[in-house]
Amino acid sequence: MGSKSAAAAGQAWNIYSETLEPGAPKIGERFRAVPRMLKATLRGEYKGMSYKTLGLLAVGLVYIVSPLDVIPDLLLPIGLVDDTGVAMWLATVLVRSAGDYVKWERGGRPHVVVGDVIP
Repeated sequence: MGSKSAAAAGQAWNIYSETLEPGAPKIGERFRAVPRMLKATLRGEYKGMSYKTLGLLAVGLVYIVSPLDVIPDLLLPIGLVDDTGVAMWLATVLVRSAGDYVKWERGGRPHVVVGDVIP
């Protein structure tokens, strides 16, 4: 197993471990929260995810579905490695962020985030 594969496996394990903590959002709850989190972010209600991260997620999704790749998919299995890496990154960011979002929802949806300037 290469270092990148080991790092990805470590990230997946960390996220799984987070779901086992008492009171932490479980994996299913996190997946169901993703659409709500994205909508709240786009409406400006949820400040836990930046527009930059949202943009990177969109670019990653386009990269996965696009026929143009850094490594062409025709070069099996090497061609699928880059898509798999991007997909794992997308899943990691979404699941971890969705956990934070669920915690935010449970906390009564505060409209002020630490670091925000209050007028």
